[in-house]
Amino acid sequence: MSTTAQNTSPDLFSTAPAPAGAPAGAPAPRGRALRAWQREAVELYFDPEREDPEDFLVTATPGAGKTTFALALARRLLDARKVDRVVVVAPTDHLRTQWAEAAHRAGIELDPTMSNAVGPVRPDVRGYVTTYAQVAGHPMLHRARATAKRSLVVLDEIHHAGDGLSWGEAVQEAFSDARRRLSLTGTPFRTKADERIPFVKYVEDDSAESEGGLRSLADYTYGYRQALADGVVRPVVFAAYTGTSRWRNSAGEVVAASLSDTTTTRSVEALAWRTALDPRGDWVPHVIAAMDDRLNHLREHGMHDAGGLVLASDQDDARAYAKIVQRVTGEKPVLILSDDPKASQKIADFAAGDQRFAVCVRMVSEGVDVPRAACLAWMTSYRTPLFFAQAVGRVVRARSRAESATVFLPAVRPLLALAAEMETDRNHVVPPPPSVSSEQVDEGGLDLLPPPEREPGESKEYEALEAQAEFAHVLHGGRALLGTGPAPLEVTAEDEDFLGLPGLLSPEQTAALLAQRDAEIRRRTAAPRAAEEGAEQAPAPREEPEEAVWHTAALLRKEIHGLVGRVAAGRQVPHATVYARVRAAVPGPPSASAGVDVLRRRRDHLLSLV
Repeated sequence: MSTTAQNTSPDLFSTAPAPAGAPAGAPAPRGRALRAWQREAVELYFDPEREDPEDFLVTATPGAGKTTFALALARRLLDARKVDRVVVVAPTDHLRTQWAEAAHRAGIELDPTMSNAVGPVRPDVRGYVTTYAQVAGHPMLHRARATAKRSLVVLDEIHHAGDGLSWGEAVQEAFSDARRRLSLTGTPFRTKADERIPFVKYVEDDSAESEGGLRSLADYTYGYRQALADGVVRPVVFAAYTGTSRWRNSAGEVVAASLSDTTTTRSVEALAWRTALDPRGDWVPHVIAAMDDRLNHLREHGMHDAGGLVLASDQDDARAYAKIVQRVTGEKPVLILSDDPKASQKIADFAAGDQRFAVCVRMVSEGVDVPRAACLAWMTSYRTPLFFAQAVGRVVRARSRAESATVFLPAVRPLLALAAEMETDRNHVVPPPPSVSSEQVDEGGLDLLPPPEREPGESKEYEALEAQAEFAHVLHGGRALLGTGPAPLEVTAEDEDFLGLPGLLSPEQTAALLAQRDAEIRRRTAAPRAAEEGAEQAPAPREEPEEAVWHTAALLRKEIHGLVGRVAAGRQVPHATVYARVRAAVPGPPSASAGVDVLRRRRDHLLSLV
């Protein structure tokens, strides 16, 4: 069944002493009030009129508090002696620590450091936190741990178990005999065909769009619209920026196109989008300046610690964007890269600190808790509903009803369509298997833009030349509000104090204010660039490596090997075929002798395929 939260009396994490048999030294859980939807979901789980659940799926919008709900449920099951162990499976290593810390506050000691090289769970903890990748590496080990005692297995962001056959099969093998399984997700949908997620119930979908496919059936659903009404998440303002991009094609011709031109073909739109994201153009600095302006305003009017996230497609772009942020704002941002051993600590420091900007690739796209992050710059070509919802979810976590979130994004059709659907609850729809061969499957649904097409024998695909940025509109209720026109709204200085605050400034006034500020931002970003171009370019100082090159290369080779396995399993092709295609896409020596730069590009290419 699917239900919504109601206003009921408060409930707390159990504050009773630790039950008999609990590990020595386990702290008594602290009292913590649950939100209405969390209380209702817990009570639904224990509803005496329902059969004692072996599987329970909760779909809750990012930022709603799925971790708190899961730990409240686990605490109650432990206290009732219905389970003796808790196993949490998370998407990333960073989230392992985050889960363990939250569990400690709930009085449940979980070990986030257990590796596959360790056998039994230590007797001084209630369980452990692992990752989907670790489970895939040794499913029988995790099966032994989950069946040695009556276990509750919490599958955080369960849609990751649909990332190719290898992960799904491993999760099924590891936890099919566990006593109970609790599955959590904020994005119950995928883009690939005939892909079922383990432990998720499906029903036939008779809607016209599904064409006879299947729809996932959640036991409890809490959508963005409900969370917004409850004040659990912030309202989102989507500020779209257009502009003209120019590039040289393989024939040597200069092509120009606007990001918001709906008459262009998809391939031309993709190239205009790719060119806009080029760090050498003017589009990125302009949008960063607009985001900086928004952060200044938030900090001056109540949200003193407001932070912004800049989301890049790959590590090279992330490094370039970090330099642009420093040039435009005068402040050095936090740079968070996946191969940085200090990445998790950097995320934690940014969440607890006062720095204004963080630039990252995928590290903060899912599950990471940074409540003070109120702005997101979409400087990436990722375009799937899954990634969009998870990334936007990083800036919607509410702390008070006076806060709002702003997402700055390119005014291209794929992203505008996703933004328009933000307030629509979506279920995981599995279409019937396509009646085409594997060679005919369209790969256009990958989360990165496909590379530009070229004729055989052509030496250069395309060359980005320049990209200009201009405020396009604010997206609200499926409408594009321009803020300009024959009779634009007048925005006073007093209006500026309420930009984006729900109920105080209309969407039309918000659009007018952003458009009004756009010209000033253009003047501000043009001055530093002109000064740079006129100055003599001195050779850039050589940066000291953050860690030993051999260590970075070893980590990259390991990551590439794992990604090749996922792609090979998902597409049912041999590993050797995937390696050959990767080397064709990113030329260079074999991985064993390739440099770090080549390995990073190959890793980023593989990430676009999974």
